[in-house]
Amino acid sequence: MSKRLAVILAAGKGTRMKSDLYKVLHPVNGLAMIEHVVDAVQAAKVDQIVTVVGFGAQAVKELLGEKSQYALQEEQLGTGHAVQQAKSILAGEDGATLVICGDTPLISSQTINQLFDFHEQSGAKGTVLTAQFDNPFGYGRIIRQTDGTVSHIVEEKDANDVERLVTEINTGTYVFDNQLLFEMLDLVTNDNAQGEYYLPDVIGLLQERGHLIAAHVMADADEALGVNDRLALAEAGRLMSRRINRKHMLNGVTLINPATTYIEAQVQIGPDTVIEGGVSLKGQTRIGSHAYIGAHSEICDSQIGDQVQISQSVIEKSTVERAATIGPFAHLRPNSHLMDEVHIGNFVEVKNSTIGKGTKSGHLTYIGDVDLGKDINIGCGTIFVNYDGKYKHRSTVGDQAFIGCDTKIMSPVEIGPRTVTAAGSVITDDIPEDAMGIARSRQTNIPNYYPKFINK
Repeated sequence: MSKRLAVILAAGKGTRMKSDLYKVLHPVNGLAMIEHVVDAVQAAKVDQIVTVVGFGAQAVKELLGEKSQYALQEEQLGTGHAVQQAKSILAGEDGATLVICGDTPLISSQTINQLFDFHEQSGAKGTVLTAQFDNPFGYGRIIRQTDGTVSHIVEEKDANDVERLVTEINTGTYVFDNQLLFEMLDLVTNDNAQGEYYLPDVIGLLQERGHLIAAHVMADADEALGVNDRLALAEAGRLMSRRINRKHMLNGVTLINPATTYIEAQVQIGPDTVIEGGVSLKGQTRIGSHAYIGAHSEICDSQIGDQVQISQSVIEKSTVERAATIGPFAHLRPNSHLMDEVHIGNFVEVKNSTIGKGTKSGHLTYIGDVDLGKDINIGCGTIFVNYDGKYKHRSTVGDQAFIGCDTKIMSPVEIGPRTVTAAGSVITDDIPEDAMGIARSRQTNIPNYYPKFINK
């Protein structure tokens, strides 16, 4: 079987984005546009990928790494010129070459596979991926012959009144016989108003030599969306969110209000998990089954176990094990690890800490740089004072300890198992097993003070 090859066009700066960030690097649901395209091409089992880079070349290479080979288009002289930069890598290969733009993040691997299959089965030397648009204004039209093959492609500005009625448009994605593609590119001229070398000219050159040109209509026209400005970027995000959310719901996840739920492309969610509206799930987040994620929670790059319940909280780069409960209004900062059945309540912040099974911190507490054992009670207003202004320090608390309300633990200290801290204490020294630590002044009562106080 001949090879399947791909050339991805990613050299343009994208001036209409009005951004310092190169166009193909703009994210859609957590991945740069070019990542979506490369991932779809890879999933279609393409044998060799060449990405044509120009503006932002180094940034694109760093992002994609070994997913692709690269060709440099130093001057942006048109799409035909861009593809020609891959000649030294691909020209000798026998097979079919997909040419696709790096700003089409909605294209799916299924559509790419169907395009390759159609091209190979039709015997065509060039196949255009097309879409049916209710309002095709601005797009090149596919004009077919009576037998269904392609007669020609006409741009909007060059179309006559009859041609403008055609609703089948050119998406700008093609498959060509690889060797003929590069032979024809050598013949393409820049004799046009823009002085550029256009890839669609290859279609005409192939037809002049008697080669068959075919067109394959994609099943979902939304996949044809190319992103050239922020309006199209927002639309791509809306459509991608709808696709991602639908996938999760079909896999057994309940989304209470899908229209307001934002889930990025690499997030994984187990069945029977319920997610309320306004939730954002980002990055490499993994959520188990039978979990409940309450409204307006944000979870990024975190691992959430089965049966976890989260209410209106923010979790970053952390791990939460089975049946833990979090929130409302809790914040897990990076490197927090909560074991089974931990409870983190309202206005509790955790950072770079491990919390053992069954430990509870109900409210208004800061847990930073500490290792907590099992079945500990952390009283309201507790602060692990971990920063001396220059260095961070770490403390440990043993199993079944009871940390009284408003305790300040001046790290680094070791608090043993089954210990107690008296409410309001400032703990500066280690507390041995089974002991109580108390560090506060004794109360003094001054009689008959209120009349003096009220008459100041």
